[in-house]
Amino acid sequence: MNIKQIKITNFRLLKTVSIDLEKGLSLIIGKNNTGKTSFLVLLERFLIDTENTFVFEDFHIEYQKKICKEIECQVDKKDFKLQLDIIIEYFEDDNLENIGDFILNLNPDNNILQLSFEYCLPFEKLSKIKEKYRHFKKDFEDKTLIDFLKKYHKNYFERNKKVVEYENESNYIFIEDKQIRKIINLQTISAKREVANEEGGRKNNKTLSKLSFDYFEASKYSNDDKVTGLQKELMKTDDKLNDSYKEIFKEIRELVEDFGYNKDESKIEIMSNLEELNILKRNTSVMYQQNEHFLPEHYNGLGYMNLFALIFRIHIIFEGFAKKTGKPSEKSKEIEKPSDINLLFIEEPEAHTHPQMQYVFIKKIDTLLEKGKEKLNKKTLQTVITTHSAHITSQSHFNGIKYFSKNIDNTIIVKNLSVLEEKYGTKKENFKFLKQYLTLNNSELFFADKIIFIEGDTERLLLPAMMKKLDKEEEKKKLGEMKKINEVQKEDNYKPLLSQNISMVHVGANSKIFDEFLVFLDIKTLIITDIDSVKPSQNGSSCPVSVGTHTKNYSIRHFLNDMPFSTLKSLSHQQKILSKISGEWKQYVKEDKKDKEMLCIAYQTKEENNSYHGRSFEDAFISLNLTFIESKKDEFRSFKKYIKEKDKDKVELGDAIIKAKETNDYYDLANDYISKKTDFAIDILYCGEEYFSNLHIPTYIKEGLLWLSK
Repeated sequence: MNIKQIKITNFRLLKTVSIDLEKGLSLIIGKNNTGKTSFLVLLERFLIDTENTFVFEDFHIEYQKKICKEIECQVDKKDFKLQLDIIIEYFEDDNLENIGDFILNLNPDNNILQLSFEYCLPFEKLSKIKEKYRHFKKDFEDKTLIDFLKKYHKNYFERNKKVVEYENESNYIFIEDKQIRKIINLQTISAKREVANEEGGRKNNKTLSKLSFDYFEASKYSNDDKVTGLQKELMKTDDKLNDSYKEIFKEIRELVEDFGYNKDESKIEIMSNLEELNILKRNTSVMYQQNEHFLPEHYNGLGYMNLFALIFRIHIIFEGFAKKTGKPSEKSKEIEKPSDINLLFIEEPEAHTHPQMQYVFIKKIDTLLEKGKEKLNKKTLQTVITTHSAHITSQSHFNGIKYFSKNIDNTIIVKNLSVLEEKYGTKKENFKFLKQYLTLNNSELFFADKIIFIEGDTERLLLPAMMKKLDKEEEKKKLGEMKKINEVQKEDNYKPLLSQNISMVHVGANSKIFDEFLVFLDIKTLIITDIDSVKPSQNGSSCPVSVGTHTKNYSIRHFLNDMPFSTLKSLSHQQKILSKISGEWKQYVKEDKKDKEMLCIAYQTKEENNSYHGRSFEDAFISLNLTFIESKKDEFRSFKKYIKEKDKDKVELGDAIIKAKETNDYYDLANDYISKKTDFAIDILYCGEEYFSNLHIPTYIKEGLLWLSK
């Protein structure tokens, strides 16, 4: 028996979401404010809280408006509710003792139990709420219906807990909390863990020491032999202390007798009564050893304290899940048994921990969960972890990842990474590469707001400087300090690039492999690549764009659907902005409101000031910055001083620069004289002034970055 799926409707940003849970560990990832914590909160509201803790703001904003419209106009005769549905799958070999009375469909092919929880405004209460609101308006004329509902919603809304026939909501029965707890036991470890390493005059934090007592209390039944041993030792200590107490408290006993206590009728004694719980609660300290010295727990780093606290809490929860069979509950006096499904929810385990510790945690968690499962006597243990950590994500089971993301309309959608394999269809090798690439290198893509795919180290080294230059220029423009602004910079809504959450990823010529993944993420993406002109008649060898007839760049061919080379050369920046429609990449149409700018592919274009069309970054950059390079040619160590040709002993670099000026052709200079592209990029950084103020950015990169900034 296990939770197969959880559905949420109209709760905060979670307007309509469905989360598939794994039988073991599910990892929920996503950027901030995408509903991960709201998911946990709603589970707690219905599965743990015994009182109504909802506020009216818990309803999705659009749904709040619908409720108000119904109250004011009475449009539809229906209930209004936020809802949590837990879909449970059970099997023939399961013990159905706790769910037998709630199986509403006896069809043997239907093995689904649906628990449905609602915070609901029943239709029959509308007239009452309207009447109350009219009186409210008389007293508070400046207040709105929303103000009224924030204050009085609990008088009219109600919490309902039901078992609903799967795919037939009209057939249901109500269920009580104690019955629910026999089916599902939810335990949570919040992101707000009380660990601190306070020092000096402030109060020392003893969270771990307190947790050690909690662990003993939770595990005392499963450690009967060890507890009995502790009790024996405490009894021996009691006997020794009693002898000492007789002397220590002798004066007190005599004073009591002097005040009229009749010692002949009964005798007063002060006895030692050491109990293991009090001993552990008040006298247990967690220490750590450094060399030969034992130091208090709060001397440790926050990362280690957080990790220790997590392990303590997980073990305490496991003991609570197990509920030693045959031992009565202190509250109900009934024999407790493990619930059918035990759900552990851990929020952001990465808090305060460095990357290596995060790697270790997620690698070891499976082993820890298996130990917890062993205690449950064949009952189910399912675990959900939420995280912002790319390090934890990279070490997780790929198919167990659930991705929370936000739509343009501010609603949340949840996607299972397991469906990506289906999207790639027959291209299994592409999916395999993607999976390996993400788990080994770039899981931060899941947490980015925008992405730049680059081909090589040159762009990786220089793009931050180019972003800095554009940010500075746009800042000056806003301050009115730039009198002449290039046409390409006349863009609205510029947001500084270096202040945005942009992931820059080195993918070589493999950006096409990320096709379906980019659609899955739905993140604005810029691909910066080279036009890579070739001439098939010359065995497909590289050549200047002016004589090229094809491109060998697989990304350009893929995303632009194998357009003719002549068309590729003449495409405007706007025509390189793409959307994916019905499975195909097409040019973005601004007038189509359903269309969305998803991707821009930027490659070399003809420069306006010199009409040169570069083949790679290097010749495009040189064409714009030749004067700068000529002045610094002795400092550019990446340049060869000369090259040998068939009809000449050598051609000096200076002569090559003069020839490039005369012919306006920079291909040979870049292709023949640059010894190593990364060295060329480093030379540019070394010789460039602050903010790249003495350099020009190739148009294709500038256009792409300005598009990405918006």
